[in-house]
Amino acid sequence: MIGLPTGTRVWLAAGVTDMRRGMNGLAAQVQTTLAENPFSGHVFAFRGRRGDLVKLLWWSGDGLCLFHKRLERGRFVWPQATSGSVSLTPAQLSMLLEGIDWRRPQRVWQPQHAA
Repeated sequence: MIGLPTGTRVWLAAGVTDMRRGMNGLAAQVQTTLAENPFSGHVFAFRGRRGDLVKLLWWSGDGLCLFHKRLERGRFVWPQATSGSVSLTPAQLSMLLEGIDWRRPQRVWQPQHAA
């Protein structure tokens, strides 16, 4: 994952997005559907119908970047809402891109004693 600047917010577009859309189509969707500025420096994430493909749109300061990832097995965990957006932390985005359920991450072990 590319290191995001401090203060960068991550927005998931709820519902299903047509994955044939490119940079311009997704930027237009950010403006119209999410009512956000695609050139704000925040990351906007979109998921396809099958759930195994995600696209990220991010303004890096000097250009618009489009990243996409397809999982070979499994599905990306996405909000149940059909419209609107959900805000994530960069750590939750990293979990999402790894195919981990970012809504309920569980620690596998906690130390009980210091010595």
